[in-house]
Amino acid sequence: MKTTPRNFLRQMRPALLAAVLVLPAQLALAAGIERVSPENWWVGMRSPALQLMVQGEGIGTSTASVEHPGVELRRSLRGDSPNYLFLDLHIAPSAPPGVMQIRFEGEGGTYTVAYPLLAREPGSAQRRGFGPSDVILNLMPDRFANADPGNDSLPGLADRADRSAPSGRHGGDLQGMAQHLDYIADMGFTMVWPTPLMANNQPQHSYHGYAVTDLYRVDPRFGSNEDYRRFVQQARERGIGVIQDIVPNHIGGAHPWLADLPTKDWLTLGAKFAPTHHARNALSDAYGAQSDREDFTQGWFTQTMPDLNQRQPLLATYLEQNAIWWIEYAGLAGFRVDTVGYSDTEFMARWTARILEEFPDFSIVGEEWSLNPLVVSRWQRDASGRMPAGMAMPNMMDFPLSETLRLALASTEKYDAGLTELYEMLVNDALYPDPSRLVLFEGNHDMPRLYSVLGEDLDLYKMALVYLATAPRIPQFYYGTEVLMTSPTQRDDAAARRDFPGGWPGDAVSAFDGAGLDARQREAQAFVRKLLNWRKQASAVHAGKMLHYAPRDGVYVYFRSDDAQRFMVVLNKNAEATTLDLSRFGEGLAEARSGVDVLDGRRHALDGELPLPPRAALILALE
Repeated sequence: MKTTPRNFLRQMRPALLAAVLVLPAQLALAAGIERVSPENWWVGMRSPALQLMVQGEGIGTSTASVEHPGVELRRSLRGDSPNYLFLDLHIAPSAPPGVMQIRFEGEGGTYTVAYPLLAREPGSAQRRGFGPSDVILNLMPDRFANADPGNDSLPGLADRADRSAPSGRHGGDLQGMAQHLDYIADMGFTMVWPTPLMANNQPQHSYHGYAVTDLYRVDPRFGSNEDYRRFVQQARERGIGVIQDIVPNHIGGAHPWLADLPTKDWLTLGAKFAPTHHARNALSDAYGAQSDREDFTQGWFTQTMPDLNQRQPLLATYLEQNAIWWIEYAGLAGFRVDTVGYSDTEFMARWTARILEEFPDFSIVGEEWSLNPLVVSRWQRDASGRMPAGMAMPNMMDFPLSETLRLALASTEKYDAGLTELYEMLVNDALYPDPSRLVLFEGNHDMPRLYSVLGEDLDLYKMALVYLATAPRIPQFYYGTEVLMTSPTQRDDAAARRDFPGGWPGDAVSAFDGAGLDARQREAQAFVRKLLNWRKQASAVHAGKMLHYAPRDGVYVYFRSDDAQRFMVVLNKNAEATTLDLSRFGEGLAEARSGVDVLDGRRHALDGELPLPPRAALILALE
């Protein structure tokens, strides 16, 4: 049945009102049109360009036209498949919100699609991202909390829930995350980063979310797009921003594109599997072979994750607009960009620039899993916003320092090992355009649990978290760290991604209300809560200067200071009590005579020597 403009406008009156009020509007498709992506856009964007991907049987042979004040169809582009048509639109700043009529004429008939153009939320372009004053919580939605068992397994989705399967879906969802936002806020977290929520209709191992099969849809087993939007708003009401995990490098092998590629070059390597050999150093290597660089970025991550050809102009635009759409639609504070190093360098620079054109203060943190600071620093753009070749990300995950922190505390203390390694890693900050924008983490969904790596030593665990909270970085925690969740000390994804205690009805242990936690877990949870809530007011930690001293005899001392605050941090890794001679710290103490431990309130005299308990981590507010 064909849709007439008059009938459709009558049907769309509620949606027109929604457009004015910035509520979600649904795209009603005409017969013969399977999909238009993105399904809506906004007037008042800084860039007037919008490219629509229209899908439908034989739609590529149609002639399109548009009707809306201030909107011009500048060209139509056809792919290699006859079932796609790309429309390049120009939306003038004067264009009003409302419904744009798109008319298609072809052998299959004449179709009209009413396309919503919405008003932007006030202040959308000025949204705040995340920075050193924030603390990020990384969680896996499928493993955090299950509030709606009815969506655990759904018709048409191959991977059905089985909580007994370590690598199966367990049923956590957006509603479960929303129900526990008060817990997240109470713990002191100000940002939450869920692993990808987008549809993953893969036959197995779909729970982790990194094999996306629909870039514009939340996986129904987590909830709906509107549930996601509501979750972000509920988080924002509690002072928590939401970081979306986004995957521009690859898709899932069950993505519908695989059955009908828009262009022959939509995927890398002629759409044939050839694995990357992970030679990530090649991009930074002055002597690196071009073939190694191509292998790294063009090879597929795995056979079940086909590599997107980001050099394909239509696909590149699709990915840019998809990112912008989610920011505007959901109200996001940031992106965590998966496997950024595997992406095409020039594409990532353009992708990032396009996002920041619309949202100048938006945060984007890239994942480059290298322990070499030179490799990681290559991706961070400088503070002026300029992006030389290869430098695209405002933020990067600090894998080198994160790994050093874990190794330094787990290893035997020697003159050239242990805390000295932690101290010496910071010399590499000279490589980064802005080291304070790096995200330092104690763990994530791909790593063994911190508490296990540290031999289940609670004191070393606390020491690691004190450093995480006071180093010149943006700290990130992994869900369950606060209640000492464990795993093997070698990588075991299923074990490191176990369900959060209390997230499922009938759980005998609950981190949310403390039921069943043992004494050490309660102590750890209280410690994290105290540490992170103190940090919210610690301006010297957020943006102050860092002064540190070379570790001696198992003790590492550093200072954080600004015009209003000064803190002395002392890490004593020794298994016995130690007396610290303060005579060498004059530059940092600056005549301070005492300091109050911000975690237990005890005052310590600083007039010559400082007694240190074994395995102690002190944060002293200098007086």
